[in-house]
Formats: sequence, C-alpha cells, structure tokens
Amino acid sequence: MDEIVMGITQAIDLIVTLNPEVLHIAALSVYISLAATLLAACVSIPLGGLIHFREFRGKSILKVIIQTLYSVPTVVVGLLLYLLLSRSGPLGLFGLLFTPEGMILGQMVLIIPITTGLVISALSGVDRNISDTLVSLGATEFQCIVQIVKEARLAILSAVILAFGRAISEVGVAMMIGGNIAGQTRVLTTAIALQTGMGDFGFSIALGIILLSIALVVVVSLNIITSGLSSEHQQVLGGPRS
Repeated sequence: MDEIVMGITQAIDLIVTLNPEVLHIAALSVYISLAATLLAACVSIPLGGLIHFREFRGKSILKVIIQTLYSVPTVVVGLLLYLLLSRSGPLGLFGLLFTPEGMILGQMVLIIPITTGLVISALSGVDRNISDTLVSLGATEFQCIVQIVKEARLAILSAVILAFGRAISEVGVAMMIGGNIAGQTRVLTTAIALQTGMGDFGFSIALGIILLSIALVVVVSLNIITSGLSSEHQQVLGGPRS
C-alpha cells in the first residue's frame, strides 16, 4: 500500500513540475497516433465508401475479412511489419524500423480495418428512404453519395476518434516497430511497461494518468462535437419537435 501512495505522490510531482521526459513521451505519443489516425482516415473513409456504394463479387466476404481484422493481435501486426521493414525485408531499404515514421505506418495498418469497417456500418445505417427520395427528385449518383455521407458524418467521426483511441493505447506495434528507444520512439504505453518492470511506479503512474487524461479529452471532445452537429441537424430540419 505504501508503494502505491508513494507512486501516486511521485506521479503528481512529475506532472505538476512538467517533467521534460514525461512531456516528451506524451507529445510523441500524441503526434504518432494523431498522424496515423489522420492518414488512416484518408485511406479508410474513401475505401469504406467505395465498398458500400459499389456492388461486386465477393463483397460480403470482404466485409467479413475486414471485421475479422478488428481483433487481430497487435503483436502479430508488429511481427509482420518487423519482417517487412527489417534490413533483410522487402521494405528495409526505406529505413523505417525503429523510427517514429515506422510506428505511424504500423498504427495505420492496425486501425485502417477498424475505421473502414465502421465507415461501412455508418453508411449502411442511413435510411434507404433518403436515397430513394433523392433519386425521385432527380439527384445524380454523386449528389446521393454526398448526402448519405452527410447523414452518416456523426458515426464516421466517431469511427475516426475510436481509431485514435485504439492507436494511442496499443503497445505491441509500438514496442516491436519502435524498439522503445529513449528520446526517439518511446511512447506512453511502452514507457509504462518498461518503468513498471524496473519498479519505477511513480513514473508509470504519471504516464498512466496522462494516457487516461488523453482518453478523457477524446471522449469529451466527441460528445461536444456530436452535440453540436446534432443541434445543427435539428435546426436544418426546422428545430426540435415537441
């Protein structure tokens, strides 16, 4: 019990005094995860839309594969990327192993299936009457797609934010691709694992508090954005009905 109390006290001191190492680890974690999320969104949102709006052979099988990839262990993704990015691997010439850029690539590979699948689900959840009404009014295919995406924007935004949470909290890819190098690739999750193993509970608790705080900020931001967009949607419809 004394170790826990001392650890929490030390953690508070590290955060209050703005410990440079703690700040660097936190900033690098946010940078890597945010970059991976934005790049993954640029791939998965169009990809999810393409899969949803187009009919082709094997579409249902592809959806099952994407959903299966939701639960792929991060260490498996890390292992595959390690083999690809190592010096003897096909991508070794780019020198991405043990770099922040390599970690961004790893997190992208991890979260693209999640975001793509959730985008497909978001678009599928839009009432078909909307597209039928648009077609009856003479809207083009592109106009129908734009309107359906607008209707699903809240769910798509939630998918992107969920992907960020998945990226910043994973440890397998970060450890295997980044190597947990101090000052270069050490992020919140890998630092917590390392410092806990070394018995430095105060440092680990400080990083854990920061990680939880980031998660809280993400959730609160999602709720604020969702509430704002919902209010805007109600105003477009003529205001909330009594």
